[in-house]
Amino acid sequence: MNELIGRVFSFEKTTFPASSELFKKLTTHGQEPKALMISCADSRIVPEQIMQAGPGDLFVCRNAGNMVPPYATQNGGVTSTVEYAVVALGIRDIIVCGHSDCGAMKALSNPVGLDAMPNVAAWLKHGSAAENVVSTCQPNLKEGERVRAVSLENVNAQLNHLRTHPSVAAAMARGELALHGWFVDIHAGQVLALDGETGEFVPLREDRELPVAIPARARSGYVMAEAAE
Repeated sequence: MNELIGRVFSFEKTTFPASSELFKKLTTHGQEPKALMISCADSRIVPEQIMQAGPGDLFVCRNAGNMVPPYATQNGGVTSTVEYAVVALGIRDIIVCGHSDCGAMKALSNPVGLDAMPNVAAWLKHGSAAENVVSTCQPNLKEGERVRAVSLENVNAQLNHLRTHPSVAAAMARGELALHGWFVDIHAGQVLALDGETGEFVPLREDRELPVAIPARARSGYVMAEAAE
């Protein structure tokens, strides 16, 4: 802890003065982050580091398993963060980011020991669809492969949950919001992105177009067919 406190002193003495103009601008004009990233609370995953983002660039929501509960009238931290990002900040991109060796996904895949953590067990139910898809469609996977499969499928499941949020649904219908599904492979130092057209996770590469799970595309509206006479 003393080491972390020492870094706070370093921020005050070195980091802040070096970026004083940026912080002054952010204080005066407010924030205009480019994207909302919903990532895992795992200490090994740092969204700002992954995206090489500076202050003001990224709006971040972190929790165990990068979960997005389906929309409900009951208030929640993730729901409120999503709503504020879309409505108040005008975010145009939301990234759900999972990662390899995720403890939450290990527990979701094999819930042994969760009896002592009832709140964690309840929270992980938001990933039940992912676990069920893998158990049903890939029942013979070994432990490590199963956890990775559940982790990838969970990103897709949380994207589906996002679409139940009214603010997200409306922004997508207007063509003002795109959804992205990412997976950070800690072992390889690589970021994979969900390609919505193929349903596959592919590595992000500078010389290739960015894969998007659900691109921003305005709906033209629904036209009701005329009733037959």
